[in-house]
Amino acid sequence: MYFTDRGIEELEKRRGDEEVTFAWLADKLRAFVDANPDFETPIERLATYLARDDDDFED
Repeated sequence: MYFTDRGIEELEKRRGDEEVTFAWLADKLRAFVDANPDFETPIERLATYLARDDDDFED
């Protein structure tokens, strides 16, 4: 298990039954980067990953 899995599991446990919009997610990601500028590159990579079609990631 990666360290990040704990955060993902907490997210799922706390918010797993909620539905969110991509606009809400984008606002949360922007707020996170504003508060934590050192994470700008990983957040940009995550956003790009989420934005692309699943076919873009086939080996």
